[in-house]
Amino acid sequence: MSYIAKPKVAHPKLPRNDLGLTRRDYEGGMSTLCAGCGHDACTAAITQAAFELSIPPHRFAKMSGIGCSSKTTAYFMGNSHGFNSVHGRMPSVATGANAANQDLHYIGVSGDGDSLSIGMGQFAHAIRRNLNMTYIIENNGVYGLTKGQFSASADVGTKAKKGEMNEQPPIDPVSTAITLGATFVARSFSGDKDQLVPLIKAALSHKGFALVDVLSPCVTFNDHEDSTKSYAYTRQFYHPAIHTDFVPPAQSIEATYNESGTANIELHDGSQILLRKVQDDYDPTNKANILNHIQSKQQDGEFLTGLLYIDEGQKDFHALNKTVSTPLNAVPYQELCPGSDALESVLARYK
Repeated sequence: MSYIAKPKVAHPKLPRNDLGLTRRDYEGGMSTLCAGCGHDACTAAITQAAFELSIPPHRFAKMSGIGCSSKTTAYFMGNSHGFNSVHGRMPSVATGANAANQDLHYIGVSGDGDSLSIGMGQFAHAIRRNLNMTYIIENNGVYGLTKGQFSASADVGTKAKKGEMNEQPPIDPVSTAITLGATFVARSFSGDKDQLVPLIKAALSHKGFALVDVLSPCVTFNDHEDSTKSYAYTRQFYHPAIHTDFVPPAQSIEATYNESGTANIELHDGSQILLRKVQDDYDPTNKANILNHIQSKQQDGEFLTGLLYIDEGQKDFHALNKTVSTPLNAVPYQELCPGSDALESVLARYK
């Protein structure tokens, strides 16, 4: 987390939204992530989306688990509610908070390790319940806080920092979410602000579970021993007086698409990924065709981006469970606790 506050000085001519707030009013603490990390670009997109929607910061509840991605909730909307849970347990905390107060806008920020490994079960049930929240996965294919081991989303053939090759097939959060019944599924790239900001705005406006999978390159661990830019190479040929780790500053990667809607992105280690935006005639409501389209592009080595699937006809968590619209902290105590006689009548049904 960040304990360094940003200076409050702002340019007097900064644009203001319908609430009279500037974008600076939606910022949080100073980032402690590596310079050039894609997660900081995600933070900027979330900040911009909330600002443009003119939602008061105190009407947000930010949820996170453990990992580099889960640190980012400290870097936006410092005046909002928040809860940093344990590894993989963010969805259950978000479910409880959402059940108690549906008046807030819930945004969960997680990582590919936090959601697709230890938190896979909770991720699946948040989708199944159609929890009314925006769920952002900052997806880089590694465990950044524990020195770059492969995560469940690492592609076959990917090399780790120490040179080993990943041979296990990845879990695709987009295809998984569609199969499990998510009602809003999108994917973008951290360097494509023009696409990412509108997708987050749409997700925040969706009633139900909205997943945004963001491909977010790790500036530190997308190198390997074959690279002369790797830490292993540096330590082999240079002999410092003490053993230290240094994360070199790097430029944030941005995407530029050509006329065919594709972008060939070179990562910090020289490896490349190919992004393809969905076509104008793409139908985001046909689930079967969507899954086939996503899988065919993956076989071609491409990541399909944009709004991939949406279903606005399903009931959300509150409609399914017939919850009260009043936040529980505003419900009179007599209604929340009807007494021991009511408890006895409930227990009698199970005898």
